[in-house]
Amino acid sequence: MLEQNPENLQFSVKQLATEALQKSDPSAWFEVLYANAKGDAAQIPWAKLAPHPYLQDWLTNHEPLASHQKALVIGCGLGDDAEALAHRGFKVTAFDISPTAIAWCQERFPDSTVNYLVADLLAIPSQWHQAFDFIFECRNIQALPLNVRYEVISSVASVVSLNGTLLLITHVRETEVEPSGPPWPLSNSELTQFENLGLYQIGQLVFSESKEVDIQQVRIEYQRHNPIIEERLQRC
Repeated sequence: MLEQNPENLQFSVKQLATEALQKSDPSAWFEVLYANAKGDAAQIPWAKLAPHPYLQDWLTNHEPLASHQKALVIGCGLGDDAEALAHRGFKVTAFDISPTAIAWCQERFPDSTVNYLVADLLAIPSQWHQAFDFIFECRNIQALPLNVRYEVISSVASVVSLNGTLLLITHVRETEVEPSGPPWPLSNSELTQFENLGLYQIGQLVFSESKEVDIQQVRIEYQRHNPIIEERLQRC
């Protein structure tokens, strides 16, 4: 298969996303994209066949005590981020809405310890509620339109355990005006929703500027604190 140039690939993605929105099924286009790629990673615009460098950077600088800790990778794509966490000792669950993507992961990493699953961020299993110590979410929220944004953010926040960590990589817009997409960068008020759901921002890194005005790429670290401990600390 001939490699598409980035402009044509971006146009194809927007066309698929638009068609999915018109059918009121905003996640449907992911499977279409992976299936149409026919095993050619160059047709997946976010597939770098390597862990995200700012996930690697965080792991290097934080050296988390990963042994026996449960990690969840949201929208795992072709699996490189999940494998990076598994190599650090996490017990990793990684899911994607695309069955083709999950099969691709299993083919790439046949001896992996990662539990690769087909699942929908808008309908995550109830047993995942506050079940994971570390969650990696990279650009999945921004790939879904604003009319499901509250539900998506709530789903992401719901899987973070007490004292667990959410590492979020996303584009952020400075305005509250709805952007054209995909992607649909998050606004500051949308980021505030994580805190309304019990997560506390403990770190933020702006690591590159977008070509678009008033849009940045950021890595944000959240934690869910134990409310009983928080109350005791406030009384001290």
